[in-house]
Amino acid sequence: MTAPGLDPDGCIAREGALGRVPPAFAPVVADARARITALFGPERLHSAYLYGSIPRGTATPGVSDLDLLLALRRPPTAADRADAVALEAGLDAAHPAIDGAGILLSDLDTLLGELERHDLGWFVACLCTPLLGEDLAARLPRYRPTSLLARETNGDLGLLLPRWRERLAAARTEAELSALARAVGRRTVRTGLTLVMPRWGGWTSDLELSAEVFGRYYPGRAGQLRLAAGLGRRPSADRAALTLLIEDLGPWLAAEYRAVHGEKAPRPAGP
Repeated sequence: MTAPGLDPDGCIAREGALGRVPPAFAPVVADARARITALFGPERLHSAYLYGSIPRGTATPGVSDLDLLLALRRPPTAADRADAVALEAGLDAAHPAIDGAGILLSDLDTLLGELERHDLGWFVACLCTPLLGEDLAARLPRYRPTSLLARETNGDLGLLLPRWRERLAAARTEAELSALARAVGRRTVRTGLTLVMPRWGGWTSDLELSAEVFGRYYPGRAGQLRLAAGLGRRPSADRAALTLLIEDLGPWLAAEYRAVHGEKAPRPAGP
């Protein structure tokens, strides 16, 4: 029997499709397509993708955010980033169905390069749904739930913990705490899932199922990962919960990940 999230050949199946977008989110997806086309144009944009709960068909109106990846023909510039921020704000203001919009920017050489083959490449091929342009998945390999994939997707949690600590210490508003809770919760759960992914032999982006699967292998930490899943899906300004994840679960998870899968290959410093 095929494991969850895999195709009949044992490779991770692409999880989203435009046909799965719930009707409540169809207008925002259509608007995103039109705005991206008008703002970036073919001279800058190679292709655009949806990812997250909307193309998976599990989004909740007024709760879920709109997640987009834009693949540019050259490395993103400050102007590209400014346009993406303006696009995020415009989509969020125009569509009450979404609770914010997030746009990732990358470029063809990065997405198709060897360094990102088992991270951003896998992300495009398996977690992204084509919205505009040529689908880069046709130029990428098929992926299995291996230790290599685990290492290259989430083997850098230890690098994130200091940044999360800084954000938590600096947070003064409920909005800042909730935004951090969403980021910490989602990344922690997905790290927990990929830690056990090769042993489990499947794939899922569902946060609750990810926490359940993780708990089968690490029952002593199951409650903490369920807490992370709750924050990732319904963020709150719970400073105590964030402290627990960042100061207790996070360091343990990073150390266990290194012991099981090793560390992610270093990336060049950003601009």
